[in-house]
Amino acid sequence: MILVTGVAGFIGSNFCYYYLNKYKNETIIGIDSLTYAGNICNIESLLKDKRFIFMLSEISDTDLVNFIFKTYNITGVINFAAETHVDRSIVDASSFIQSNICGVFNLMECINQNVDHNIFKDDFKFIQISTDEVYGSVENDKKFSETTPLHPNNPYSASKASADLLVLSYCNTYNFPGIVSRCSNNFGPRQHVEKFIPMIITKAFKHEQIPIYGNGKQIRDWIFVDDHCSAIDNILYNGNIGEIYNIGGDNELNNIDVVVTLLQYLQKNYDDSITTDLIEHVQDRPGHDKRYAMDATKIKETLGWKPSTTFEAGLKLTIDWYINHQP
Repeated sequence: MILVTGVAGFIGSNFCYYYLNKYKNETIIGIDSLTYAGNICNIESLLKDKRFIFMLSEISDTDLVNFIFKTYNITGVINFAAETHVDRSIVDASSFIQSNICGVFNLMECINQNVDHNIFKDDFKFIQISTDEVYGSVENDKKFSETTPLHPNNPYSASKASADLLVLSYCNTYNFPGIVSRCSNNFGPRQHVEKFIPMIITKAFKHEQIPIYGNGKQIRDWIFVDDHCSAIDNILYNGNIGEIYNIGGDNELNNIDVVVTLLQYLQKNYDDSITTDLIEHVQDRPGHDKRYAMDATKIKETLGWKPSTTFEAGLKLTIDWYINHQP
């Protein structure tokens, strides 16, 4: 039985579906506070599954987290819970500090208080789901490795970097069974419509202008969410405590190229009135990182993981899902 936080969010909900589909005899205790980023519809099917136990709460709720550890035989924790949107963190960073730092601290303290360190085994792990954004921006042809110095450039990435360091410090100080995973940009079903790819899809079908920051030449490494889920699954059962694992999709693309590709696909396959005329260049946001690029050599070589979904195949699956789940 594992504890998964942020289960009504994008990656958290997809992981729960992935995990319960793969492991028929396993159970998930799921926590989510259902903020703007959490959608109860994302876990509608899970709520009907006896192997999924949902609790409405914040991860900073000490009493609730302690109750879970005292009541259930938890063998692992995966922390997806986080405030994630950079633009929101620029407007108000307070909720990011509370959830992304204080919430992680509370989870680890509850584990320390409820799980005997003498019985920590390799099958008990706390996985902190982080992001490539903690590294900042990378120039030229270089890529982020696990030893790349952290250089967060906005309140969101700074809060995630802080949590990463806190987890690693607990590993060193308290023999805490923590692991940090840092993934590149995810896309796929159930992602909030304020995010880049869902925003393009939903606005295109409404024939609304699609805002693109600056010249749109910012580069991101894209990974289909199911591939990220398979990497987390691998880390949960095979990863080494105290380690950092970078996860990437090997799909580096300019933002503007992603928009054009999406619009052309929608125009060809769904609505011929959707054109690139919908693109609207707007003022770039403060502290906008120019390029993210992940070196996932470590997880590939040590754990045998690699992505299996091409960007094109994942994009089609994503578009089809949003078309079938429009309000």
